[in-house]
Amino acid sequence: MSSNTRILYLVYCGVAIAVLKEFNAMVTEPYMDEPFHVPQALAYCRGEWSTWDPKITTPPGLYMLSVLLHRVFMFKCNLNLLRLTITLTLLALPIVLTRLLGFHQRRRSPPKLAPSIEALVLSTFPIAWFFGFLYYTEVPSLVSVLCTVVAATQNKHWLAGLLGIVSCLFRQNNVIWVLYAYAVSQLMRLRFKRGYAKLHDPPALGAGPGDFLRSIMSAPKALPELLPAFVPYAVVLVLFGGFVIWNGGIVLGDKSNHVPSFHVPQLYYFIAFATMIGWPVVLCGEGGPLKVTTEVISRMFGSKRRTLLTVIISIFMGITIQHFTIHHPFLLSDNRHFTFYIWRRVFMLHTVAPYLFIPGYQACAWAWWIRVARDQSLLQTLVLPVLILPTLLPTPLLEPRYFLVPYILLRAQVVDVQPYGIFFEGLWYTVINVATTYVFLYKERAGVGRFMW
Repeated sequence: MSSNTRILYLVYCGVAIAVLKEFNAMVTEPYMDEPFHVPQALAYCRGEWSTWDPKITTPPGLYMLSVLLHRVFMFKCNLNLLRLTITLTLLALPIVLTRLLGFHQRRRSPPKLAPSIEALVLSTFPIAWFFGFLYYTEVPSLVSVLCTVVAATQNKHWLAGLLGIVSCLFRQNNVIWVLYAYAVSQLMRLRFKRGYAKLHDPPALGAGPGDFLRSIMSAPKALPELLPAFVPYAVVLVLFGGFVIWNGGIVLGDKSNHVPSFHVPQLYYFIAFATMIGWPVVLCGEGGPLKVTTEVISRMFGSKRRTLLTVIISIFMGITIQHFTIHHPFLLSDNRHFTFYIWRRVFMLHTVAPYLFIPGYQACAWAWWIRVARDQSLLQTLVLPVLILPTLLPTPLLEPRYFLVPYILLRAQVVDVQPYGIFFEGLWYTVINVATTYVFLYKERAGVGRFMW
């Protein structure tokens, strides 16, 4: 099997390099956000470390990575090789994902250069794949986060802390995922620690509200077991806090276009996006689509109590849509993004339109809960949704790139995708990737530009 997956990995690498070559041939000038990132990287390559474009709002990790490759491997600092920096991180993605999937599936990882088929498929996730060929922070940020989580799951906590610092150099909100790395490693450890019963953490599918309260109440008893491993992550938090105080906030540069908000519907958009793009994962577990569908209906309408709860949640969601929907100026004006057309032709079709999706949002959330919770404890299943809140709630713009890390971490927790499901997942990703890449490269419109995520 390892020799076959090595061949598949070589195919993956070959296709990625070929796509990068086509991007460079067709898009010969920096595009969209690249006109900000590329000059900044070139300034760093020239040793102009004090130069900083105030319109850039993320830390300089991307440019530092390019300078490292420039100095160590003698890469030239031009647009083509700067994009290669990103593609190299895309090539590393299957290797890291193999270890993360192995952790959740509790199986031994294959040899380092023989990533699993499931990891290879997940590495073609459309957002990661598309931005793996442009000089953007998305893929290096994702890989650094996953490396942090993997190190934590291997009980290499000081290494995880160091990698967590590196991840924050790509995006500030990656500090949230540093906490996730710590939490997911410790919850798994306590779950299988023989004779340890101080932390109440029952299987997720059978748990109720009372179990959640008992878990919270029992948490202080587990602190002596949890605190020693937290020290490296505490160092990251202290350093990050120092940065926030020094910078006067989280956002670097132009803060006017990145004012934190309370964007509750962003959570609904994420779960809908995750389901539309990850439907093979949701439907293709043990028991197939019928089992998931039946369980979702049961969770929503299986009794009078559940039906009442569904109605109450629907009312709450309707209120949040009414009061917290944000029509961001960038979303309304930039017609080079797919979200521009989705927003105008779906959500702005009628004043009632955003509310019609409420039952679907709930069904999608329950479907993912059922799939993720199948082989996890209550706290293991809750930790990701809880940490997604401070990641997505403050973001006022509907932007699929913001969903990249949450989706990958969510998808990695689904442990029983059947082989035919992985096949459909790969096929679905391929269809999306071919379509979006074709439109971007070959359907440029005069006076508008190229269309992208």
